Amino acid sequence: MTVSPAIVILGPSALATARRIQALYPQAVIHGLNGRVEVDQAYDDFGDTLRSLYRSDTPIIALCAAGIVIRSLAPLLANKGAEPPVLAVAEDGSAVVPLLGGLGGVNRMAREIAAALQVSAAITTSGELRFGTCLLDPPSGYMLADIEQGKRFVSDLLGGENLRIDGDAPWLDQSKLPMAENAGRTLRITTEQRTSPPDELLIHPRTLLAVVDEVDNLAARIGQAFEQAGLAQKSLAALLAPQTLMGDRQLAQVAADLAVPLRFIGADDVLPPQVKCGENLQLLKAASPEAAQTIGRPRGRLSVIGLGPGAAEHMTPAVRRALDEAQDLLGYETYVRMAEPLRDDQVRHCSDNREELQRARHAFELAASGRRVVVISSGDPGVFAMAAAVLEALEETAAPVEWHAVELQVLPGVSAALATAAKAGAPLGHDFCLISLSDNLKPWAVIENRLDHAGVADLAMAFYNPISKARPWQLGRALDIVRTHRTPDTVVVLGRDIGRPAEALRVLSLGELTPEMVDMRTLVIIGSSQTRRFPRGDGGEWVYTPRSYPQQ
Repeated sequence: MTVSPAIVILGPSALATARRIQALYPQAVIHGLNGRVEVDQAYDDFGDTLRSLYRSDTPIIALCAAGIVIRSLAPLLANKGAEPPVLAVAEDGSAVVPLLGGLGGVNRMAREIAAALQVSAAITTSGELRFGTCLLDPPSGYMLADIEQGKRFVSDLLGGENLRIDGDAPWLDQSKLPMAENAGRTLRITTEQRTSPPDELLIHPRTLLAVVDEVDNLAARIGQAFEQAGLAQKSLAALLAPQTLMGDRQLAQVAADLAVPLRFIGADDVLPPQVKCGENLQLLKAASPEAAQTIGRPRGRLSVIGLGPGAAEHMTPAVRRALDEAQDLLGYETYVRMAEPLRDDQVRHCSDNREELQRARHAFELAASGRRVVVISSGDPGVFAMAAAVLEALEETAAPVEWHAVELQVLPGVSAALATAAKAGAPLGHDFCLISLSDNLKPWAVIENRLDHAGVADLAMAFYNPISKARPWQLGRALDIVRTHRTPDTVVVLGRDIGRPAEALRVLSLGELTPEMVDMRTLVIIGSSQTRRFPRGDGGEWVYTPRSYPQQ
């Protein structure tokens, strides 16, 4: 399964079963009806949610009646060969029913979930019930040549025809297929490109590797090489390239277009035998699909991500995907825990929050070895967080050249200032600035100068790192500077642990604010001269800074 499934529930009665299924698929996101149940992600409309997930090719595990799922997705059902797995599971876990996605592994998922829930899966696919396997959905490393031919072929077997296997198909060893030496139907496992007669079904093992030295016109040259050699391009397992091409974007795009991995080889790599050699391109054949996946190493990836303020619903899908794909996760232990659920096989490298450069260097070392690495920040990685430290480490003169070949990406998150502002309303609705009051990495005189200029400019201000045991006096001094430019009735917002279970929001005036009201986990917003507050319907207060500004 390449995409993490979505577990969709309607209310709290299904939550226990949903958690059991999530334990089976740790990266699965539980979606719950807004206002009824607290889960990973809230939704407002069940049908719209299912249709959106279906369109995005996300496997769906719906804990509700099968009829609701069928009626919700019925308008989208068109192409049986292009649909994600969709299952209906009873709220109490007593039934697992695969509904859609027979070619996408839905029956495999149904059996996995049923085993976890200790029930039987309601498999209704005729071929799978009779034969214990689905010829139309071969395992990873094998590709069906023609789905329509496959449907006719399985129909013939269900009608009484026998089968023989020509080639290596180890996943069928325990099947109940009607085998016979003089069978009228042949399942052929081959890398050859051939036109199948009606009595034959082709499955291509992904054992062929294309070794490339240059990128120009690569896709066409690969197609030509396969055609000239009489080989099926569906047997292509990977592109292999020298490490000097590791950062080549065009090469990466060709691999993505061909939907095959891109791996890199050095002079010492042992390669399988060659089956064809062309201009700047060789075709090699591995002993098996499993062996093909061990040749060369991938380009390492380093993702610098921001979790947002803490709630799973405020984490971007791109960040969740990077976490799901990671092999190594580096960060302050609190932030690594916030990134859960994680798999047991993902390596956690937790370090002190003051070891940013060491963490960044360690991340590059791991990624340069071909691993997928994530460096975790809370909020946004570019706002007083790890993105700058990672780039600082990369720019160092002593940085190994291999680090520059790593695929580096910075994925945004919801910063603490924006999360707090959203809870209060829109205090940052006009021009504003973000200032860290920590003088660990910059002189306090610089901070005072920036506070003074922000006050003169009448900017709303958000203070990060406002106070700590090691820095108990800076916030008081910062407020003294701000008060030279603001009146005592200036609106202030304090947001503590916003997006986390213990979140607290407070609206007060600058005249009321004292340093004792603030700790390191508090985000302080000081409004501009135009920032306003007014009562909410629930007894609280709204705060906003108008979009327009008085003409001077």
